[in-house]
Amino acid sequence: MFCAPTAYRAVRKEDPQGELAKQYDLSSLRWIFVAGEKLDSSTYEWLSELLSVPVLDHWWQTESGWPMTAPMMGWQHPAPARLGSTNKAIPGYDIRVLDGEGREMPANEAGNICIKLPLPPGFAWSIWNNDERFKQAYLTTFPGYYHTGDGGYKDDEDYIYITGRTDDVINVSGHRLSTGEMEEVVSAHPQVAECAVIGVTDALKGQLPVALVVLKADADISAAELQAQLVHQIREQVGAVACFHRAIVVARLPKTRSGKILRAVLRKIAANEHYAMPSTIDDASILPEVEQALIAAGFIETTMSHN
Repeated sequence: MFCAPTAYRAVRKEDPQGELAKQYDLSSLRWIFVAGEKLDSSTYEWLSELLSVPVLDHWWQTESGWPMTAPMMGWQHPAPARLGSTNKAIPGYDIRVLDGEGREMPANEAGNICIKLPLPPGFAWSIWNNDERFKQAYLTTFPGYYHTGDGGYKDDEDYIYITGRTDDVINVSGHRLSTGEMEEVVSAHPQVAECAVIGVTDALKGQLPVALVVLKADADISAAELQAQLVHQIREQVGAVACFHRAIVVARLPKTRSGKILRAVLRKIAANEHYAMPSTIDDASILPEVEQALIAAGFIETTMSHN
């Protein structure tokens, strides 16, 4: 079975102990495949314990048409899974990690995930009626490479680790920090079902991270206590340099119909900018809820209209 991590987090929110799964015969289930968003360790462990089958992360994009990294379970000797990694590159993909100047990064150092040209069969050739936009979006930033827009690193054995979209990196007092790394910490809290960490503008530090948190259905904790615990966890695991001080509880997070959290829209709302209603949004009524939560928390004064 294949599904996005967000969908599993939604199930865990309503059924934290997985009681419903115990009412059915799932003996035919061999593997769980996840992709579309970063698989946090909390969701991985919950699924693994509940279903007792391998939970296999892999990575691809709509543009690629097929996975770019995966364990290749159809092979005689599939690559073993590693927590946090989407596995190794599939044949046909020469995946490199580049710095901002296009230089290849050494193992275990994060940078821009790129694919050395030529691209394999099945990959997108262009954008419909807009060849120039395709070139500018994917092929211009790093000549000779397809720019995926994702950040991450390779380990010593060429396992790929996707840390998130490169525009999910925020600048706090000159320090570039991954919101994905902070989301991993927040998601590990036992009362949290899912979360999104975004950067909000700060006059002194440039940007500050804020967590929008959805609690599990059986959660029993005050917003103040949750925030205090999350601040402590981020400080311990990411560091004081993150300047993480705020966690806001929301009822829901906006998602696409395929289950991806719409972080780009959340960033625009937090910046009090006009935004276009995404055509892929599953439930547009969630956005005003988030706006009201940010107003109540004092991050924005009034809501901005959208197109």
